[in-house]
Amino acid sequence: MDHAETTAPRRSRLGADLAILALVGVLLIAAVGAGISTLYTSYYGPSAFVTRYLELLSAGRAADALRVPGVAIDSATLEAAGITSSPSEALLRAAALAPLTDVSVVSEKTADARTSVTVSYEAGGHAGKTTFQVEQDGWAGIAPNWRFSTSPLAVIDLTLRGADRFSVNGFEVLRGQISPAGADAAPLDPLPMLVFTPGLYAVSVDTAISTASGMGVLADTPLATTPLDVQTTPTDDFVAVVQQRVEEFLTQCATQEVLQPTACPFGLEVRNRLASLPEWSITVQPKVSVAPDGAQWQIPPASAVAHIEVEIKSLFDGSVESVSEDVPFQVDGTITILPDGSASIRVGSPGESAPQD
Repeated sequence: MDHAETTAPRRSRLGADLAILALVGVLLIAAVGAGISTLYTSYYGPSAFVTRYLELLSAGRAADALRVPGVAIDSATLEAAGITSSPSEALLRAAALAPLTDVSVVSEKTADARTSVTVSYEAGGHAGKTTFQVEQDGWAGIAPNWRFSTSPLAVIDLTLRGADRFSVNGFEVLRGQISPAGADAAPLDPLPMLVFTPGLYAVSVDTAISTASGMGVLADTPLATTPLDVQTTPTDDFVAVVQQRVEEFLTQCATQEVLQPTACPFGLEVRNRLASLPEWSITVQPKVSVAPDGAQWQIPPASAVAHIEVEIKSLFDGSVESVSEDVPFQVDGTITILPDGSASIRVGSPGESAPQD
């Protein structure tokens, strides 16, 4: 009887110890599983793959971002996405990237062997959200490799009016360098440019002739084409040069000793004969402005006044009358920016021009 009494408590304690060990084992397995899951999510999963790509953009490492599997793109892929032009790769560089911060994974959803990873971020101070398509690309040991099933590159289709030189996020570009037509590019031909998504791309112009700032787009959709139309405005210096050239042109017109100066915007009609050669002068020069005109510029109509001194002989009685008269007129014109960057200013008649470097 004494032996039975001593073994029962021992068996009870052994059972309790085994139960505790089993519980510890379950908790340990759960902890290991949670650790593996966290490790997968943080380092080896599709969200981690997308996050590393965004970290490269954040660090300005454009060349490394291009080497991420699935980023680089070929013409067949572009055509399949409806992009039939030949977009320039000029903006796929660090100098054209805007700051990318506050990157955070919003969701991760898998369907049909592809995973959609949605991230939020701030690009150049603008909040945005983008969804990337990712698929597995083999294994590296026990860890999966990933690639973008849809390239995260996109296209900006820029139409630039009034300039051939511009900057994107401070990186300077020439029309002829990136246009599919090269040096033969027409002034209003769209300029397709490949860009990373996500990214803010701001276009500015700062030349002797024209200026523009604050025009940009947030590229947030992979393989999408975003049009951007930028109209520049003339600089004060350019308007001053046009004013000077117009005044010189009108002053030259006033040297002609005829009633109707050739190819000039003013003149006087009389029915009698001249008794002296007309003497013209410009008493009020026009206040010139410069306005956009498609790819080029125009001089909108501006008022001016010429003055004529002439003696007129009457056909009726032969009497001579001295005429001193102000002749109001309007002057307009066109301005064409030439391939070398100079401007051809044509006042009134297209047959007369005042070139300006």
